[in-house]
Amino acid sequence: MSDALWPFFVFLGAALVVLAGMLVISYALGERHVEPATREPYESGILPTGTARIRFDVRFYLVAMFFVIFDLEAVFIFLWAVALRQAGWTGYIDIAVFIAILVAALAYLWRLGALEWGTVAQGKRRPGG
Repeated sequence: MSDALWPFFVFLGAALVVLAGMLVISYALGERHVEPATREPYESGILPTGTARIRFDVRFYLVAMFFVIFDLEAVFIFLWAVALRQAGWTGYIDIAVFIAILVAALAYLWRLGALEWGTVAQGKRRPGG
């Protein structure tokens, strides 16, 4: 065995011992009662009504994707702001183009009606309506 690998195997062994110990102790000391409400799911202390297999409108997923996309861009802009002095004018021009592309994408989504939730947007999408 190489001299460089023995700390890794010591750490791996210690982690496995701690894991096994936690599992054994929780099994030995854990409660063993089964009541009618034990296996019933709840969220935030509220019992569920209906099934969990409901279909969501695609707009929920669109909004989630838009959030992730624009949130990632916010991270890029924050990183640019941190490195502003090192980036110089080239970095400033780059971020200006980047923000212009973001604004154009937002305007496109807005014009497309992807951000609309009301009945007006639904009326626009109907053929002949």
